[in-house]
Amino acid sequence: MVGVAEQDAATRMACEKLGVPLLNQAEVIERSEVITVESAVPDHARHALLALKAGRHVHVEKPPAETLEEMREMIRLAQQARRVFQPGYMWRNNPAFQKIFEAARAGWLGSIYSIRAHMSNAASPGQRREWGQFKGGSMFELGVHMLDPIARLLGKPVKVTPFLRTDHPVQDAFRDNNVAVLEFERGVAVLLNNSLQSSRLPVRSFEVLGTGGSASIRPIEPPVLEIDLAQAAGPYQAGPQSVPLPRYERYVDDLAELARAVRGERPLGVTLEEESLVQEVILMACGMAT
Repeated sequence: MVGVAEQDAATRMACEKLGVPLLNQAEVIERSEVITVESAVPDHARHALLALKAGRHVHVEKPPAETLEEMREMIRLAQQARRVFQPGYMWRNNPAFQKIFEAARAGWLGSIYSIRAHMSNAASPGQRREWGQFKGGSMFELGVHMLDPIARLLGKPVKVTPFLRTDHPVQDAFRDNNVAVLEFERGVAVLLNNSLQSSRLPVRSFEVLGTGGSASIRPIEPPVLEIDLAQAAGPYQAGPQSVPLPRYERYVDDLAELARAVRGERPLGVTLEEESLVQEVILMACGMAT
């Protein structure tokens, strides 16, 4: 790690305490092979585009952009320069999600007709101010982690209906209690998202229903996966069962995957075409599509 470029005084102080070298933006880009963009959400696309235009591999935290045009430009630059471009959706390497994708792609769940997801937190006053600058509010900052697997499992929806509400007594600009209904040719997905949660329940969860069986992650961290199949398929028997999962630590496998891709050992698990689809679905679910 060559260092960090950071303008915020508090973050600079935290870096200094950790012994992390503080550099200016030009120095970081010049001295790095891979850039990780962890800046404020409104700066994600701007910083990622700077790094890609300089010919660097890029990991950019979610959501990578506020528009589809910015996302497509990042993808174009990565393809043109043959660079690795990885948006940071934190559960792509969660083993429970990976098991669901394996089962779906192998056909063990049959035809998927319904996905139900719940994603919540308790937003601090600072988060309410920061996230409130986006029309999608909590859906844009938090719900994206569920919209990502929904889009990759079911493809492009034929219709998306977002319900974006502010239900906190403060009544600020932050959309904190949201629902997105995504309709597909042969299925529907419903995502409940809020930043009002004051208790441990309901937990974050993800449920897939298919004609051949169902799969449910509850909670997501540490992941607990239940699969229920009408008939035995793959490594699973018929009927409900708990699926053993390897130990998992958020973010670690994501950066290991990035390193393998940069070394040319293995491509990323999500294609750039899928990344464009995910961005499009996110903007639709957040009422931000143009």
